[in-house]
Amino acid sequence: MSITQQYFLDTYRAQRLGEVPPPPPGAHDWRTARELRGYRQFRAVVAERPVHGRLRRALGRLLHPHPRSAC
Repeated sequence: MSITQQYFLDTYRAQRLGEVPPPPPGAHDWRTARELRGYRQFRAVVAERPVHGRLRRALGRLLHPHPRSAC
């Protein structure tokens, strides 16, 4: 059964029982993504890592390696 079919079945059952229908699939995707981002930022702060720019710095190190000194 697909997500859409399950949603319609749940909506039909809620209507028959006089309950509030469930939210449609994907209605809370952006909120979930924001909460996940906030959680990852929180974990970075707790672990004493920088919160912003980690990916950009890592890619920069890969694309533009600094030459090693000959000391």
